[in-house]
Amino acid sequence: MRATPVAATLLAALLAPLGGCAQNGGRPAPDSAASATTAPAVPVVLTKSGGIVGLEDTVTVEPDGRWTRVDRAGASRTGRLSDTDLDRLRRLASDSRLVAEATATIPATMCADAFSYRLTVGPTTTSYVDCPPELTPPPATAAVVDLLTQATG
Repeated sequence: MRATPVAATLLAALLAPLGGCAQNGGRPAPDSAASATTAPAVPVVLTKSGGIVGLEDTVTVEPDGRWTRVDRAGASRTGRLSDTDLDRLRRLASDSRLVAEATATIPATMCADAFSYRLTVGPTTTSYVDCPPELTPPPATAAVVDLLTQATG
């Protein structure tokens, strides 16, 4: 009569995934892998440098929305992104275009005193020089730059 314990174990193993549905009103439990893609658990770092005065500002945003902005003299400011800005940052940070923009070849610029932007999201780093007459900034990177520049002042 060993079949009964084996059958019971097999039945329990097959029904275990459905346990989450019973606790959520019949809906499947949220998939943690899907949540991870919309909310990267890595800091987002933006460095803006250059310009006529030799600017060097770095903004670091933690996964929970806390940010720190440090200038070239070492002075820092801190804050927290609004829920709306944090949601937008999470969507932009998981945009597949960032990887494509990071691997794209960018021609050298002839702009003097232009601002350079370097954005790092996890293992992905992308950058561009803000030189409008010569080229258009990569759209996903520029969207994150604009968001962080406006949100962190």
